Amino acid sequence: MAVAGGAAPAVDRWFLLFYVFLLAVVAGVFLISKVPPLLHTPLMSGSNAISGITLVGAILATAMASWNLNGLLAFLGVTLATMNVVGGYAVTDRMLQMFKKKK
Repeated sequence: MAVAGGAAPAVDRWFLLFYVFLLAVVAGVFLISKVPPLLHTPLMSGSNAISGITLVGAILATAMASWNLNGLLAFLGVTLATMNVVGGYAVTDRMLQMFKKKK
């Protein structure tokens, strides 16, 4: 319920965010379940690209954070996002190696 002045109470915002999150989960599960198994490797590669965007966001958060708890969490975000990107590409490469002919 909006208040006169345009600002919504914090509770309404959380319900809206939770509703959007649930819609994203349902849409994601529905879309991913429809992907044929042959396309799982390219889909994983696309997910790795999205993880790269997460890494850029974590780097920007680190640049704007002061070195207190926010800076520590931002640094942790950069570290974990980097591990996610590198590991994702390593797994994708190993999956693609399975399809190459042996010499």
